[in-house]
Amino acid sequence: MAEDITVDCVLEDGRWQAADLEGLAARAVTATLTWLETGGEVVVMGCDDARIAALNADFRGKPKATNVLSWPAEEHEPHAPGERPDLPQNDELGDIAIAYETCMAEARAQAKSFDDHVTHLLVHATLHLMGYDHLNDPDAELMEASERAILATLNIADPYRETD
Repeated sequence: MAEDITVDCVLEDGRWQAADLEGLAARAVTATLTWLETGGEVVVMGCDDARIAALNADFRGKPKATNVLSWPAEEHEPHAPGERPDLPQNDELGDIAIAYETCMAEARAQAKSFDDHVTHLLVHATLHLMGYDHLNDPDAELMEASERAILATLNIADPYRETD
């Protein structure tokens, strides 16, 4: 039986409405939680670079724009490097913020479709909400392999593949 999955979107920047962030977020979060065989609630905020720079300064001490930020609803238990983390026990998994200008610039620079790039970033952020990280090589390898597997279910190419 599939777990209940809820994705709420808050659109602070109107460009996200035109980009269908609600659809992209529902697709990415649902694919991630389905792959993990769990459910829960995620809130995704579509904002601009100025807003995400302020959030990045407030929460990470880095006063610059970034592509995506995530805030898990619960503290995750430590796990051995390269091992899958224990999944959260709450229905509320956390919040994600994603910045339009940075995502658009990265997609163009990497010659990727905007939708595929945003979907990848939302999968990445959802994995963070679930306790995944990339603080050491084994954890980074696990997280990237998980992203590749989830994106493959959505017919999105490996975002880490080296291109010429």
